Amino acid sequence: MKKLLIGLVLACAINAQAQVVEKIEPASWWIGMEMNTVEFMVHGKDISQLVAESTTLEVIKSEGLESPNYLFVTARVPVDAKVGDHTLVFRNTKGKKVGRLSVALGLRADGSASRKGFSSADFIYLITPDRFRNGDASNDQVKGMLEGPNREFIGGRHGGDLAGIIESLDYFEKMGISSLWLNPVLENNMETYSYHGYAMTDLYNVDPRYGTNEQYKELADKAKEKGIGIIMDQVANHIGSLHPWMSDLPSEDWVNQWPEFTQTNHMKVSRFDPHAAEVDRKQFTDGWFVETMPDLNQRNEKLARYLIQNSIWWVEYLGLHGIRMDTWSYPDKQFLADWTKAILDEYPNFNIVGEEWVSDPSLISYWQAGTNKMDDYTSYLPSVMDFLLQSALIEGLNGESGWRSSMTKIYESLANDYMYSDVNNIMIFPDNHDMSRIYTQLNEDFDKWKMAMTLFFTTRGTLQFYYGTEILMSNPGTEDHGVIRSDFPGGWEGDAVNAFTGEGLTAQQKEAQEYIRTLAHLRKKSCALNSGELLHFIPQEEVYVYFRTFEQENIMVLANRNKEGKTIDLARFSQGLKGATSGENLITEEKVDLSRGTIEVGPMETLILWVK
Repeated sequence: MKKLLIGLVLACAINAQAQVVEKIEPASWWIGMEMNTVEFMVHGKDISQLVAESTTLEVIKSEGLESPNYLFVTARVPVDAKVGDHTLVFRNTKGKKVGRLSVALGLRADGSASRKGFSSADFIYLITPDRFRNGDASNDQVKGMLEGPNREFIGGRHGGDLAGIIESLDYFEKMGISSLWLNPVLENNMETYSYHGYAMTDLYNVDPRYGTNEQYKELADKAKEKGIGIIMDQVANHIGSLHPWMSDLPSEDWVNQWPEFTQTNHMKVSRFDPHAAEVDRKQFTDGWFVETMPDLNQRNEKLARYLIQNSIWWVEYLGLHGIRMDTWSYPDKQFLADWTKAILDEYPNFNIVGEEWVSDPSLISYWQAGTNKMDDYTSYLPSVMDFLLQSALIEGLNGESGWRSSMTKIYESLANDYMYSDVNNIMIFPDNHDMSRIYTQLNEDFDKWKMAMTLFFTTRGTLQFYYGTEILMSNPGTEDHGVIRSDFPGGWEGDAVNAFTGEGLTAQQKEAQEYIRTLAHLRKKSCALNSGELLHFIPQEEVYVYFRTFEQENIMVLANRNKEGKTIDLARFSQGLKGATSGENLITEEKVDLSRGTIEVGPMETLILWVK
């Protein structure tokens, strides 16, 4: 009996020691938020039955799920709470105190709630951080990170980081860039191919090979001083397979599980197909992207709450200019509405763009807030990505002339704008991190490249640009993503070519870079180009003409895709000209006489005229 009692005492002691609270997410919040009730995820050993209490936070409830190692504590932040650390005390079922954790409360920045998100007035520059600039070589190899640096491997980590992006702020300012969209920089502790960032293993911390949370904020603050905002790339659809959750799921339905690995069918149309089988719809939303990216189940209310709070936390912490949400249509449909609404309730003037990679405008426009839909779904998403225009422009510039102009492809793409509720809040782009460089798509034809750039900088929408496009970066002969995301020249010590200084660039690359800088500053100064109305005319004989107008500012664009010059009769364009008899070439600053009723456009030339 004595031995039995001793055994029971030891077992109780071991049990008591086993209840250890280790981590809380989020570890901080702010006073005066619209979301003043927060559900904290606490992780530790055998803590699911614990009860949290606080003398300064109003603890509403403590709940566990299937795993014994998680506790969800819901607490309200009082309006009169003090800045600083607030303690949560944890007690076991017998009332004994077994641990404590702190939550830091801060003051919001002035005007935080009314912050204005990115808009069509912005020129957004997309960066793959690992491939842009290595500002701190000391963090290339970090203890505990599974993948080390290997610049010789196109799919490896090359060492670009936040320090390098901070060092490049003068370059961005010079180029007329007003927003930076960074591919994900949160922890991605995967064994291989971790550089792209989309298999996250920690949603609250920057990957140490990129820097720290504090450096991320330093970037945001210093960029803001130069009039440059930060757009954060977020992922709600999946995580990395080495995320700690995967070795200890809070609940069985935290991720979408299958008897064996089942990949999404990527059939986005199944969302809308009235004849679709449920098995196909389920595979689209619940199937995994790849085996290393477990598919999150946002129908789980606690996971959904975690993701919503995480997004709001980053907006407030960094002072974000916007969010780009990866793989928009793949997560739970109602979650997408709830997530977006929660962010916009907190920041009514904020902007969010969703990636819906299809070339069918009906499938893209469905997600933009305010569009007509075939069902009663309410979407709050302000902006969507115009993949159709990107492909149409390539087809238009590369196509052969037939019974009608190949440039009509571009016209027809924009003719679908009747489906959208806000045509200037559609993100347009020459290329991005997941497709061939536009210079490659245009077969390295510099004249076509210049025409494409002019069209993108002068048409409707919010312009996003991928790093290196300004110096004709390309991926000849391959579509390998590692090549598409090649290192930006000059970003590494010893680089023979330096795009920041121009050293080693060819004459054509320098011309391209200067042309983009000119277009960017032109678009920035022109309300007609960055937010005006669009009036366009059906292309004829490979000449596409359109107007952008804003109040008294009227700009005419004429794109001649022919290899010979054209004399254009202006009579057809009287609606856009509005009686104008003169113009100014906004690139060369030359005066143009329109009173004769015709205008000359050179071979493969695009004119941008301010008509008066």
